[in-house]
Amino acid sequence: MREGKLWFTNCVLILLMCESTLARFVVEKNSLRVTSPQNLKDTYECAIGNFGVPQYGGTLAGAVVYPKSNQKACNSFTDDVSFNFKSGAGLPVFLLVDRGADCYFTLKAWNAQKAGAAAILVADDRPEPLITMDTPEEGNAGSNYLQNISIPSALISQSLAEAIKKALRKPEMVKVNLDWREALPHPDDRVEYEFWTNSNDECGRKCDSQKQFVKDFKGVAQILEKKGYTQFTPHYITWYCPEAFILSKQCKSQCINHGRYCAPDPEEDFSRGYDGKDVVVQNLRQACFYKVANESGKPWLWWDYVTDFAIRCPMKEERYTKKCAEDVIASLDVDVKKIRECVGDTEADVENPVLKAEQEAQIGKGNRGDVTILPTLIVNGRQFRGKLDKGTVLKAICAGFEETTEPVICLRDGIETNECMENNGGCWIDKSSNITACRDTFRGRVCQCPIVQGVKFFGDGYTKCEASGALRCGLNNGGCWKDSQQGSTYSACIDNHTKGCECPPGFKGDGVKICEDIDECEEKTACQCPDCKCKNTWGSYECQCGGDLLYIREHDICISKDATSGVGWGFLSFIILGMAVVGTVGYAFYKYRIRTYMDSEIRAIMAQYMPLDNQAELAVHGSHGNV
Repeated sequence: MREGKLWFTNCVLILLMCESTLARFVVEKNSLRVTSPQNLKDTYECAIGNFGVPQYGGTLAGAVVYPKSNQKACNSFTDDVSFNFKSGAGLPVFLLVDRGADCYFTLKAWNAQKAGAAAILVADDRPEPLITMDTPEEGNAGSNYLQNISIPSALISQSLAEAIKKALRKPEMVKVNLDWREALPHPDDRVEYEFWTNSNDECGRKCDSQKQFVKDFKGVAQILEKKGYTQFTPHYITWYCPEAFILSKQCKSQCINHGRYCAPDPEEDFSRGYDGKDVVVQNLRQACFYKVANESGKPWLWWDYVTDFAIRCPMKEERYTKKCAEDVIASLDVDVKKIRECVGDTEADVENPVLKAEQEAQIGKGNRGDVTILPTLIVNGRQFRGKLDKGTVLKAICAGFEETTEPVICLRDGIETNECMENNGGCWIDKSSNITACRDTFRGRVCQCPIVQGVKFFGDGYTKCEASGALRCGLNNGGCWKDSQQGSTYSACIDNHTKGCECPPGFKGDGVKICEDIDECEEKTACQCPDCKCKNTWGSYECQCGGDLLYIREHDICISKDATSGVGWGFLSFIILGMAVVGTVGYAFYKYRIRTYMDSEIRAIMAQYMPLDNQAELAVHGSHGNV
């Protein structure tokens, strides 16, 4: 057994050496912007730690504090009476600590979090490119605090750290802003993400966290997938056995297909329990399950299968078997025969197309590095850093959507902060109707003129939005002026105009904020006839004639009410008589034209059947000529 463990350890060391020389590991970064003091104002890169909770899609502002003692944060700050853990500015505290071999990065973060820090900045102790701060190997941490770290962490360069420390010694307040909004690509309305995992449930804390994550995230993942918001793909890491060891007992116990696809022994003990090849076969079966389910249009069933398998077929109960796995497959109504065909002959000296594709997918492309550790989550081609739990991963996926395309689940309380709730996000708003240009997104608000009840608003979204279209007057009166007084209502919104506001007749103004009544009497634009008395009303006017005269508004004249006397009735009678004559002449002319037209039509028709008088006479004269 000792010899078996030793061989396994040496094999792992060989793999780690190969990874360090050949694998391309990408350090995922976000930006750190110093806002004060003036001489440090700039944007700097920092490396995201592979633990804690990075605020993907968001920002976090704070003031930097560097402790007088315990500067590597390897001890708890509760016993350090010289450490005054306050920023003095009412801002969250970003604790700056030194890197050092005295303790793990994770312990530094845990001590900072317990002391009340909102984030931890680790100062590199050497001039080198930034590295990724990772969790300690299994068994070295000796504590369960790793999954409880909830603050973000970042490694900053030695030069930036020294500049910050110098400013703090003056003393000057150093304010910084950690920004994760561009840490993940967000090109469109669908997020593509991969989860590199393992069916092994005997690898300690990491296996337990994977299993719990799949169980917790299943519901969210399936909803996003079913509605087309995401495209999810599971993956499994394997490696091949060196040719010199293919025929060895150890390689045969850990590999399938003649050493092509291998996994470590689950218990790191070749004399008991399951072998590495059992893990490889189950990984292959899970990959095949996804392939078959995806081809049937139900890729989300993978989450059900993996969750059920972990519950029904654990290694500890010796049920990590083919039969148990196929029972779970059958319970989900997936074709077991297709799964078997996909798995193929694991003892044959041939390549398996599914596992070969998995090995090729491990190699990084573009900005993505090689996948070398488990578990690994990749969102839109970038490796996720941080604690693997439901809330943290959902934030990362939500950060992968283009602004305004994210699903509603990304805008819930606890996932993001609605910036439209405070001062309307600085965007345009019509307070009378509460129509606003502020749109909440996962990465922050955008000021965008809205579409409300089919009415499109146009403008810059910050200072102006104007309704446009035929329906605009039905929605907040098209943003135009409207008022009611003295039993009358007037509006500056015109239905046959697609945009703009225009004060109605009788008013003057911009049509948007105000339309003022025009005093037609004072401006002498109406009621100018002799013997007329003008009275202004809201939006109009009234005109009265003296004596027995009657006011005709269309002609702005006064006429007598008595039909037998007065110039008014004589004039009116003349007009009526004139109209009657014109009508009679017009009617007579119309009848004459109709009669003439009908007569010509009838004569033309009758000419086809009998000769008319003049035609007969012409025929007789014609016959005499012939004689």
